[in-house]
Amino acid sequence: MLMERVYFQFHAELNDFLPPVKRRVWFVHQLPQKVAVKDAIEALGIPHPEVDLILVNGESVDFSDLIGDGDRVSVYPISVKVEVTSPSRVRPPQLAQIQFVLDIHLGKLATYLRLLGFDTLYQNDYEDEELAKISSRENRIVLTKDRGLLKRSIVIYGYCVRQQDPFKQVVEVLRRFDLFNAIAPLQRCLRCNGLLQSVTKKEIGDRLPPKTREFYDRFSICQDCAQIYWQGAHFTRIQNFITRIQTSMTKF
Repeated sequence: MLMERVYFQFHAELNDFLPPVKRRVWFVHQLPQKVAVKDAIEALGIPHPEVDLILVNGESVDFSDLIGDGDRVSVYPISVKVEVTSPSRVRPPQLAQIQFVLDIHLGKLATYLRLLGFDTLYQNDYEDEELAKISSRENRIVLTKDRGLLKRSIVIYGYCVRQQDPFKQVVEVLRRFDLFNAIAPLQRCLRCNGLLQSVTKKEIGDRLPPKTREFYDRFSICQDCAQIYWQGAHFTRIQNFITRIQTSMTKF
């Protein structure tokens, strides 16, 4: 059986998904027949939401173009700027509003993103199918460590989180989506993602511990779950965390 020999090269962080021997070099991949370039790329382990530009024999193409014997395919992420005449970007349109939905392995990252003011859905019982549907229905960016989830056809916006440490994860996400200037701390409920609003001590006094009622005067309440927040002993740690984030743009 004759095989289609296609030459691939992946650039920048797309190499994270490849075995070392195939990183940043041209390599041959054999196909039984001509296939859509999207299918070939995902078969090699790269989720389509991570891809920005595909060049086949130097010409930009979209995901549906067929590739076959002798074709040379270069694949680029958003981080690499390539000068191409009339480029056909496969990246979807930029979202007017950044919203996230996270898989079950990223609970701490979800808390950090909410703390920084970003609309972040998270439940520790979300199944992959539900995550994909939420992402598609609400134009939310899926953050996950599961490449299989990102390969689902209905997932348009998504990113595979590389870092293991939650603090480094949030810096990674902020850098990937250029969100450092969009940080708006302490506006969302850490428990449910609802928006916070100011509330007087008189309105919620009967729900406060005695010492909190005695020593604190400024309070917020979640508009969805009614969780109450105040600037207690933990507030200094939160401020230090936010400062670390804001000074981390050039680190990691």
